[in-house]
Amino acid sequence: MTLTMQEAIDWLESRPFGTRQGLAHFESLLDEIDHPETKTEMIHIAGTNGKGSTVSFLNAMILETGLRVGTFTSPHIERINERMTINGKEIADEAFIQLVKKLKPIVLDLDQKMQQKSVTEFELLTAMAFLYFQEQKVDVAIIEVGLGGLLDSTNVIKEPLLTAITTIGMDHTEILGNSLEKIAAQKAGIIKKNVPLVTGRIASSALFVIEEMAKKENAPMIRFESDYQVIYRHPDPGWGEIFDFSTGKEKLKNLTIPLVGRHQVENAGCAIALYYQFCQLKNIPFQTRDVRAGLKKTYWPVRMEKISEEPLVLLDGAHNVHAMKRLVQNMKKEFKQYHIHILFSALETKDIEAMLLQLLEIPEADIHLTSFDFPKALRLEKNYEKIDESRISVVSLWQFGLANILQSAGSDDLILITGSLYFIGEVRKLLKEI
Repeated sequence: MTLTMQEAIDWLESRPFGTRQGLAHFESLLDEIDHPETKTEMIHIAGTNGKGSTVSFLNAMILETGLRVGTFTSPHIERINERMTINGKEIADEAFIQLVKKLKPIVLDLDQKMQQKSVTEFELLTAMAFLYFQEQKVDVAIIEVGLGGLLDSTNVIKEPLLTAITTIGMDHTEILGNSLEKIAAQKAGIIKKNVPLVTGRIASSALFVIEEMAKKENAPMIRFESDYQVIYRHPDPGWGEIFDFSTGKEKLKNLTIPLVGRHQVENAGCAIALYYQFCQLKNIPFQTRDVRAGLKKTYWPVRMEKISEEPLVLLDGAHNVHAMKRLVQNMKKEFKQYHIHILFSALETKDIEAMLLQLLEIPEADIHLTSFDFPKALRLEKNYEKIDESRISVVSLWQFGLANILQSAGSDDLILITGSLYFIGEVRKLLKEI
């Protein structure tokens, strides 16, 4: 069977999209391929926001020890290959195609047996990642939860080395529940018996739910602020942030990360706490130089990513209310000397009105509301009645809106493109081609 990369992607995208209420179908596929998720040691990371950055920080630190590290993250920004990496290198097209060729006949056979499309697109990508890491014999794989935790396809990992929950916020409420406590219960589904759990900055009501699940599973907890601390120092004059990290035993001062935002300091702290636990489990020396070097090399696109200096253009995938609140805080604190122009789009499944109201908290910023070619992208004809429309303009084609903003921008202007990661990916691709 010959298959091009585009044909492989088209077939994946023909599968059901989203999540199922249960993992039975996915387990049936794993039975057929001899459960590759059991063949590689894994670290499992959940959270409303910050999990991708935490994966990236942790990956960079473990790489400093000389180990072979795989990562599985989502969504991708420009290429689907980004979702699976080994030692920071994306999976090659040919390897991707071979994985699809291996799984396709098995999946079609399952479809016939079940008399329906048996496995979703994300479940297939998860299975591909597990197979890839097994075949390439990685020492450890860091796996990011797709959505939630309990019912996510990645939660077939029964015996991870470590787990983490970075943050809890109100997102995907139609699936995960309409309160922080309900969402926390879903995220806590990744907690496994006797497996250490690291938590990030989490509201007390949600943390209580997580603590109860950890007690039930006898999972040791390493909590933000009580078991490890991060102290924000100041912005890096180059680009990024400087902070201190400490536990009861370790104190690391003036650590530098190349990602902007105080929330990224917290994500880095969560990653260091995970790295410390990893070193303990694997009898690897926990060395400050490896932490420093790894953090400095960390790369995670479209999280306050500087794509241009003149004019200053930033990309940030603040795709929900929780993330938008942190973005607005960063803009007000670290970029108040600029006149800010915002190009924003999101998915209809998000609380767009709340996100726009938060963006309006940035003094004198002008907001250009737009849409893009993607299922469930926001509808421009919708009337956002509660919003001060004097600072919001509607742009029917984001490409023209971006061109106009770039053309009129001066040295005191900052252009912020934010919202859906799918939207940011399209903009980023265009800007890189200019």
